[in-house]
Amino acid sequence: MMSRRVFLSGAGASLGFATAAVAQTFPERPVKIITAGIPGTTFDLVARAIGDKLSPVLRQPFLVESRPGAAGNLGAEFVAKVPADGYTLLMALGTVFAVNPSLYRKPPFDPLADFRYLSITSTTSTMLVVHPSIPVNSVAEFVAYAKKEQVSYAHGGNGTPGHLCMEYFGLLAGFRGTPVPYRGNPQLVTDLVAGQIKFGFVATSGVAPHVREGHLKGLAVSTRKRSPLVPGLPTLAEGGYPEFEFDSYHVLAAPAAIPEPIALLLEREVMRALALPDLQEKLRVQDILIAPTPGAEAKARIKSDFQKWAKVVEATGMRVD
Repeated sequence: MMSRRVFLSGAGASLGFATAAVAQTFPERPVKIITAGIPGTTFDLVARAIGDKLSPVLRQPFLVESRPGAAGNLGAEFVAKVPADGYTLLMALGTVFAVNPSLYRKPPFDPLADFRYLSITSTTSTMLVVHPSIPVNSVAEFVAYAKKEQVSYAHGGNGTPGHLCMEYFGLLAGFRGTPVPYRGNPQLVTDLVAGQIKFGFVATSGVAPHVREGHLKGLAVSTRKRSPLVPGLPTLAEGGYPEFEFDSYHVLAAPAAIPEPIALLLEREVMRALALPDLQEKLRVQDILIAPTPGAEAKARIKSDFQKWAKVVEATGMRVD
């Protein structure tokens, strides 16, 4: 394997001897990955899987710590303000950076100025589900029902994929639903199965077993491609809405002022970890598909998505404060 000294020598020279010296010895103590959500979320699983691969290579523990709240804002704000030395990283949904600044009137961070993006690591899908007591069995039937009846739908918190998917879908299909926010998906799924709430877009990995067992009806998934967990279930695009596409992507970031050689080192090793077949298979069976995207491309996607979702938030009136 190429030594870190060789890999960083060129970048370090351009940034000065002191910065290069720091980068050549990084890391000298454990690195913390803050996940902007509750334990067990898809991006929490990804953070732990990557950390397990980085620890033996970089010879320091990579510790995962959850800081949920405000649709990921609390974790992101925390990391944006810590010392930019590479020892505190952030794993979050792309929506934290691409949607929250439009959703919240006073966002606690600037997604383009406050972070150095290391990678988009992976993606996962969201499923439109209904309780079996509801007489709909397709996307078209759901839309017809939602236009006639008052649809109250569950989501895992303002600005989360379930919230965004239903509002965006309603905008395209011409119906309005009443959101019922939960603090994460576990209680939401319990109430869906019990029939306390009848509708929702929920992480596919969390509801696929209930769909297979007949406790819920799956109508479609949000991504352009079908989910490997429910390959017989169509996408929203196949269900008659070709413009609909929503993949929940996971972003690894650092504070903006992180020394570039350290950022490049982390980016390189994360990309190597994501290329490992055992890591890919471990995540694939949980509907998490590896999508390694370098930092510069990740920032470009976030900037593009920010512009898209600013328009959606304005059109739907989704602002939450």
